[in-house]
Amino acid sequence: MLNKCMIIGNLGADPEMRYTANGSAVTTFRVATSRRFSGQDGQAREETEWFSVVTWNRLAEICAQYLVKGRTVYVEGRLQTRSWDAQDGQKRYRTELIAEEVKFLGGRDGGGGAGGGGFAPGMAVGADSEGDIDPDELPF
Repeated sequence: MLNKCMIIGNLGADPEMRYTANGSAVTTFRVATSRRFSGQDGQAREETEWFSVVTWNRLAEICAQYLVKGRTVYVEGRLQTRSWDAQDGQKRYRTELIAEEVKFLGGRDGGGGAGGGGFAPGMAVGADSEGDIDPDELPF
């Protein structure tokens, strides 16, 4: 079986980093991907899809430090859906891309310059191989 997702898009906001109760870093951010196509009427159209991305441990720390709103990234990982009971008693679901690799594209501001701190455009950062984190430990 295979669960693999690869996207290239732009961050919609600055990433948010937190720590679980056991001290594991977790950083979340949203990435917009767009596709262009011609509609049945022949008019050009654009469709945007938003992905919620979750990174863990050292990858989370690096993403929190170097990613900013508007930056273009390549993200590779697996899709995971989690559920919880909201305060209104309704069951809620969220599908997230659990990142195993993040590649910084463009500059720190989403443009063409080099990123800070030694992370150049096109540099890939992989996830730690410490195993999965229990979703119940998520601080959000």
